[in-house]
Amino acid sequence: MKTALPVLYSFRRCPYAIRARLALAQAGVQVEVREVDLKRKPSELLAVSPAATVPVLDAGPDLVLTQSLDIMRWALAQHDPRGWLTSADAPANRALVHTSDTLFKAALDRYKYADRHPGQSREAYRQQARECLLDPLEARLQEQAFLGGAQPCLSDAAIFPFVRQFAGVEPAWWALAGGPATQRWLTHWLGSELFARCMVKLAVWQPGAPPLRFPG
Repeated sequence: MKTALPVLYSFRRCPYAIRARLALAQAGVQVEVREVDLKRKPSELLAVSPAATVPVLDAGPDLVLTQSLDIMRWALAQHDPRGWLTSADAPANRALVHTSDTLFKAALDRYKYADRHPGQSREAYRQQARECLLDPLEARLQEQAFLGGAQPCLSDAAIFPFVRQFAGVEPAWWALAGGPATQRWLTHWLGSELFARCMVKLAVWQPGAPPLRFPG
């Protein structure tokens, strides 16, 4: 079934897809969302993005975005009611997002799946993740409520899904050892209406299914 809307291929639990949906919901830019089974990727996804990672935004033959940060900026460039883009362009925020996507993500994956990476202990990977991102994030959040200042910005939304994953690896450890400012920040995001809207469960998309609009 055809739709005039851009198509977002997504996977509910993927942190990259979560942050793309957060920006789309914040901007109020509507797309057709297609929930993907990552073990049975649809041919329609492969046709627009051979790598078939999610999220992918198919906005027509001249615009296919395969990077979550690009999707976030695309959405907010159309409508940015709370200035998420302006604050995100501060050099310190850009640096934190870059660290989140590189050093922190690598350490996080090893922390989550330490049995697959026996070169170091789970505790060592946890410490690497803490030192590269969580300690500087905590220092920033002790000075202000969000990376955007008094209000969140794109940088908060881009980093949050990965900190959420980190906190979920050892919840008891996080409750005792997570930085208090970062814990407050994470609790805000987890309890936000915006996050709740982004985490509604969807059936896996099938060709011919009626379009599902997001945000709905």
